[in-house]
Amino acid sequence: MEKERLIEMYRRMVRIRTFDERVHKEFAAGNIPGAAHLYSGQEAVAVGACSALRPDDFITSAHRGHGHLIAKGARTDLMMAELLGKKTGYNKGKGGSMHVTAPELGIMGASGIVAGMIPVAAGVGLSAVLRGTDQVTVCFLGDGSTNSGRFHESVNLASVWNLPVIYCIENNGYGESTPLSLVCKLEHLSKRAVAYGIPGITIDGNDVEAVNAEVEKAVARARKGEGPAIIECMTWRHHGHFEGDPQTYKNKEEIEAWMAKDPIPRFRNKLIKSRVLTADAANAIDKELADELDAAMKFAMESPYPGPEALLEDVYA
Repeated sequence: MEKERLIEMYRRMVRIRTFDERVHKEFAAGNIPGAAHLYSGQEAVAVGACSALRPDDFITSAHRGHGHLIAKGARTDLMMAELLGKKTGYNKGKGGSMHVTAPELGIMGASGIVAGMIPVAAGVGLSAVLRGTDQVTVCFLGDGSTNSGRFHESVNLASVWNLPVIYCIENNGYGESTPLSLVCKLEHLSKRAVAYGIPGITIDGNDVEAVNAEVEKAVARARKGEGPAIIECMTWRHHGHFEGDPQTYKNKEEIEAWMAKDPIPRFRNKLIKSRVLTADAANAIDKELADELDAAMKFAMESPYPGPEALLEDVYA
């Protein structure tokens, strides 16, 4: 992979981490209303997958979606404004943390409903077929959503109609606080692909290059009209299911083992060792993105809230 692309992947991973760690801080300070579900620890999945897409391709997301949106090109200042409920946000402050949508970037939305966007991804894929384009949709979903009827019905339909949808399962081990082993007898969720006659693979979701390579294969296949695929990415969330989650369901050994696999220092060290980046250059990127988030937070804090008249705007009737 060319040097510039690797550096951009590192930059996007750090941008996601910097954004969500700032959300963690501001939520604790009471500056962000509602709920927040952080993506820290899973950056390699979003960046690896979105780096395999064209600007005119699509993604659908879920409640833990900040990373997906930033990886697809969303601006951190407009994202932060949206989280704060300000009218300068992507959805004029009406979406908040779990519902950011930016169709101009191919971001077709996120949802706080478990598995809520999986059928939407099939619809977006169908639209590409009906319009005669070779656009592809990546549907990001959590391990817990694969037990939903929405998942099975949508993947089955995508398979039957050869829709260009890649189902990217982010298996972080827990559906909220429930270990996957308590609700599914499969060791690897990718084996569910067999039931629909489509490819399925389980990979290291903390290796951004491995994610990128597998998604690129699935995207190339989908563009040729050969249908969907399931890619299960084994990863880990650094924070709880939601901000304020005490995480009593995790044990110390498990936490330490996964924190040692943090995808960002892992990728950073690899880039430095292979002389793609120097330590000073990596530090400069980290500083650049920290400054960017300071500016994004300032923009969001100084932006106005929507007025009462906005209640009846942008509403279908």
